[in-house]
Amino acid sequence: MPSQNPPDLRKLADEAMERYGFSPKFPKNVLSEVERLNDEIIPEERRSARDLRSILWISIDNHDTMDIDQIQFCERGPDDEILVKIAIADVDHLVGKGSATDRHAAKHGTSIYTGVVTYPMLPVRLSEDITSLHPKKDKLAVVIEYAVLSDGSIRHGEIYPAIVRNKAKLVYEVVGEWLENQGVFPYEDLDIPALPEQLLLQHEAAQKMKAERAKQGFLDLETIEASPVMVEGSVTGLVIQQESPAHSLIEEFMISANRTLVARLNERSYPMIQRIVRTPRNWQGIVEEAASYHYRLPADPDVQALASFLIAMKKKDPESFPDLSLTIVKLMGPGEYVAIAPDEDSVGHFALAVTDYTHGTAPNRRYVDIIIQRLIKASLKTQPAPYDIDELTMLAQHLSASEKAAKKVERFMRKAAGAVLLRDRVGETFRGLVTGASEKGTYARIIDPPVEGRVVKNEDGLKVGQRVQVRLLNTDPEKGFIDFERI
Repeated sequence: MPSQNPPDLRKLADEAMERYGFSPKFPKNVLSEVERLNDEIIPEERRSARDLRSILWISIDNHDTMDIDQIQFCERGPDDEILVKIAIADVDHLVGKGSATDRHAAKHGTSIYTGVVTYPMLPVRLSEDITSLHPKKDKLAVVIEYAVLSDGSIRHGEIYPAIVRNKAKLVYEVVGEWLENQGVFPYEDLDIPALPEQLLLQHEAAQKMKAERAKQGFLDLETIEASPVMVEGSVTGLVIQQESPAHSLIEEFMISANRTLVARLNERSYPMIQRIVRTPRNWQGIVEEAASYHYRLPADPDVQALASFLIAMKKKDPESFPDLSLTIVKLMGPGEYVAIAPDEDSVGHFALAVTDYTHGTAPNRRYVDIIIQRLIKASLKTQPAPYDIDELTMLAQHLSASEKAAKKVERFMRKAAGAVLLRDRVGETFRGLVTGASEKGTYARIIDPPVEGRVVKNEDGLKVGQRVQVRLLNTDPEKGFIDFERI
């Protein structure tokens, strides 16, 4: 029988943070260091930066996002080109390498989003105030330029410091619905006459870039990520964020911005950290999964063949496509960070179908982005690289490990929240999908609510991607346990 009182999820989140090597609270020396920061842009910084405050910069993010890392602007160029500017919050100018704040951020590596509580990588005063690109405030940024050509390919452009001012903070769901349906413009109250045209131009640029990457074989995956809905500290449900044209827009813009950062560092022969996804570790499993849909993939890994399979399946059965996507993600293996020496060939990003990719557009949320920002700023001043390849190698290994640990915290809290929701449904039967099958255990994700649990009975013979009927045997929110029996 479930306990009368639901568990304290905030306490469980803190305990999960500590269990996986994180600190749920900032050390006092970090908080005091950030408290002393001046949020004014000093004259020297203004003189060395371009004044781009008059441009119609906009941000698109979640409705509750306060740590705004990037804003963007487009304009038409010659020969059907679209010129893109991406402004990235300059976090490095306030977070010095080796400072207490920097050391703490390096240890955590990323902000952690449990749905119950968010653990920011940087203190709120810094990430959600001083460096965040809020509307109607002058902010220091690093601007990345590139051109989207008529065929959707990109031409890398300049990178430089600038003073920017966000004109409009927009929301994914609102922008996405308008781009899909083209109804009444939802932001008329902002009184920015050029805003609809700016959004349509950005959408056009993103669609061209996406179409070009599709030719190269990028994997258009669509996985389900469920987040707890909290009301006065209690879980009332799980919500799945639906992908929209607005999400695709930001994804395409940031991919090209990150590729432009890599191009700049290559030009300067600087070492760097890149984001990679290696050739799938279980390609045979992917081949077998495709065969179950009567689709034949080659024996050797082929990203274009896999992309064609995914496109066909998405058109055939869009409702179950997230389940297939999850299976492919599990069989491919995780992304990771690797240090790349000057003139060294990159492993590449199998899922994105690019060989020149990094993470440098979210410095308030990921530490690797601060590293890339420091390298870029040093290159702009023609200074020696602030990191050597040995230091970057150690950092890349640590950040890959910390990312993996952060995902464990987030996954545990999703299970804990799911266990709370299912406390009174022991004995019920659910439709599910096998998401893991190894010596460590067999796992399945049920459809409604979308939570994952362990199949502890009759699990023999189950394979990743297999649809199953399971009965709920037990829940334990404190341990994040949800136990199923295969029927």
